[in-house]
Amino acid sequence: MNRNLFFVAAALFLWGFGEGMFFNFVPIYLDVQFALSKYQIGLILGAFGFFMAITHIPAGRLADRVGRRPLLIGAWLLGLVSTLTMGIALKLPLFLIGLFAYGLTAFVSSPLSSYVTAARGKWPVGTVLSLTTATFGMGMVLGPVTGGWVGDNYGMRMSFYVAAVVFVFSNIFMVFIERQPIDHHDPDSPPPSLMSNQRFITLVGVLTFAIFSMYIAQPLTPNFLEGVRGLSLSETGLIFTAGALGNSLMAIAFSRANPRRGFLFAQALVILFALFIWKGKGLPVFALGYFLLGGFRAGRPMAMAQARELVHDSQMGVTYGIMETVSAIIFIVTPPIAGLLFEIDPFIVYPVSIGLIAVSIVLSSIYLPRKEAHA
Repeated sequence: MNRNLFFVAAALFLWGFGEGMFFNFVPIYLDVQFALSKYQIGLILGAFGFFMAITHIPAGRLADRVGRRPLLIGAWLLGLVSTLTMGIALKLPLFLIGLFAYGLTAFVSSPLSSYVTAARGKWPVGTVLSLTTATFGMGMVLGPVTGGWVGDNYGMRMSFYVAAVVFVFSNIFMVFIERQPIDHHDPDSPPPSLMSNQRFITLVGVLTFAIFSMYIAQPLTPNFLEGVRGLSLSETGLIFTAGALGNSLMAIAFSRANPRRGFLFAQALVILFALFIWKGKGLPVFALGYFLLGGFRAGRPMAMAQARELVHDSQMGVTYGIMETVSAIIFIVTPPIAGLLFEIDPFIVYPVSIGLIAVSIVLSSIYLPRKEAHA
């Protein structure tokens, strides 16, 4: 591992720890602190997804044209400021400013993916992208259980302050990464545009349905565990920690898998998550469900690796930006739908998700590219 990957990994580990302290608890915080309905919470989470969505393609283009390092440092600083804003907020409007500003930090995804792809050396693309998921997930293992304990003993607001302190150290590591040269294509022989790349368009369509199917059961599961299953914040934190451990271990396990087969298997794991939350009884079963949800995050580098094989080097940033935008749009649309389903019946979203993922696996097995990924 070269020095740049080391500093990125260290920064991501600390960021995962800090984010894990508060992010999964946000739906509960909106309920307890501001007395919002489940549908209102779903709308806010959808708006959060909107602020994620608007950043990815511009950030990807900027990464291709002006470099990746400035965007990475900017995202890290914005995350620190927005977390402090959520911590000091006593009224909903200021809290939402901080929350939505934190959503804007999602623009880091495509520059980060293109940065580590360019820095990978002889590693396969899927392996180095899985590295970012694994190190972030390792930090998330510590974050939720710590955040749950802090919330139970000192109030949930304190979790934002502690997370901000952790983010300061994460920013320090990120400052030490080096700049990278900007990739260019031959002006006399430009690559085909992404919009005319039929294989890429097909891939995006299949992945859109797959991500929606896998995500719809997730946004309000924290509220389901706390309100329907009656778990404490500390118990919920343990479950989120199991999920973070699953994120990390699944990413490592998938890191050298064939991206196509890995993505299919990841969807099957999310079916088990929905099944265990829906039918499970007791903390260990719910924790196992969240552990298997690691397949959702592990599927992301598998999807990115497949897209990377279909485009030119000079299109890498915008390609990753498009992929992240697709995910973010789903994160806009899905939470309000999940909120409506929760209001009808808190249990119904889980069989709906299982059925959709089963259809998605069939479509993915037919339409995902069959070419073996390579470095």
